[in-house]
Amino acid sequence: MKKPIKTWLKGVSILTVASVSLASATMASAEEVTIWCWDPNFNVKIMQEAADRYSKTHPDITFNIVDFAKADVEQKLQVALASGATNVLPDIVLIEDYYSQRYLQAFPGSFAEIGAVVDHSVFAPYKVELMSVDGKVYGMPFDSGVTGLFYRIDYLAEAGFSPADMQNITWDRYLEIGQAVVDKTGHKMMGLDPNDAGLTRIMMQSGGQWYFDKAGEELNIIGNEALAKSLEVQQKLQQSNMYKPAAGWAEYVGSFTSGETASVVSGVWMIGTVKSQPDQSGKWGVAPVPRLDIEGSKNASNLGGSSWYVLETSDEKDIAIDFLDEIYAKDLGFYQTILQDRGAVGSLMASRDGDAYQTPDPFFNNEPVWENFSKWLGEIPAVNYGVYTPEADSAVVALLPAIKDGMPIEEALEAIDAQVRSQTQ
Repeated sequence: MKKPIKTWLKGVSILTVASVSLASATMASAEEVTIWCWDPNFNVKIMQEAADRYSKTHPDITFNIVDFAKADVEQKLQVALASGATNVLPDIVLIEDYYSQRYLQAFPGSFAEIGAVVDHSVFAPYKVELMSVDGKVYGMPFDSGVTGLFYRIDYLAEAGFSPADMQNITWDRYLEIGQAVVDKTGHKMMGLDPNDAGLTRIMMQSGGQWYFDKAGEELNIIGNEALAKSLEVQQKLQQSNMYKPAAGWAEYVGSFTSGETASVVSGVWMIGTVKSQPDQSGKWGVAPVPRLDIEGSKNASNLGGSSWYVLETSDEKDIAIDFLDEIYAKDLGFYQTILQDRGAVGSLMASRDGDAYQTPDPFFNNEPVWENFSKWLGEIPAVNYGVYTPEADSAVVALLPAIKDGMPIEEALEAIDAQVRSQTQ
């Protein structure tokens, strides 16, 4: 699949350098590290905390943290790399994990190989896998999208189930419980946006497979047992009456914040949204995400997450790498702070031993929620997201209506495979 990267690059508009560069985002003077990222209340605030910590022992280094919309970061990075306008690039950039291989493979030599400095063995293995090419590691692992099953204790109890019944279940068992919840309480088991491939991603990765092979090069759709089982489960779900259809993010979130549905399967970053309704405190529990009923599947998966990358052409490359290594790879106190202040679960495994992770949460029935998620973090199967995950997602979403209507799963896999190949050749 390496050759078709050229197809993706054909879609890159080679804009003028002026359209890439903003006064606030041009390369900084010596001893100033410029960083591009998005989300002022999460990534920007967390990076500012990291910068403040580093500056205490390196007062001669300053940081210019530039906040863009996520789409703008991606466009500016993509266009600058494609046009060779590296002088407008920052020293460090945030890249969503699903896109890391796309950049690393499409623009070889553009990102600094930091494995010689950073000990990546201290991070969750799945995060390291997605930023590696030919045995070399190019990124600094950041936040995790480790997933969990959030559920309403009161609704489940009304249907005859205890928290113990929700632990380490299969998706087939989840569907059985969901049907009982609908029949006995009238509440739907979950909200579902049919135009979002997130549920497919969660299920498939729990089975240790992805749309591509372990090298991220060849399509792995036909014969992919984890993907086939994921689509089978979704077919059963969509043919049932246990879900509430949601058109877009707002409706999806509203399906559970309103109290209409009994569970949410999502990343750890959903905790803040679940807790946004104070009157629901004590009514929620959290369990490991369901696993597929196939050999080797785990009650652990991932949805989302991003990591930091240093540009090879950066004048401050060595400083940028040292900064990331000192704070993100070694500062355990940093991870306690960003967990308490921002709800960020980092992927540094040693950070799980801190007090902040072990504190019970009254909202979730006094469960040690952070400790649970950090445990599941180390169990996530490592996969290679490859270059064309967005294209594969689109193909899956396009087939979901036909799958709901009864299309055989093997036929659906063949159609998905054909669509992805047509988009990437």
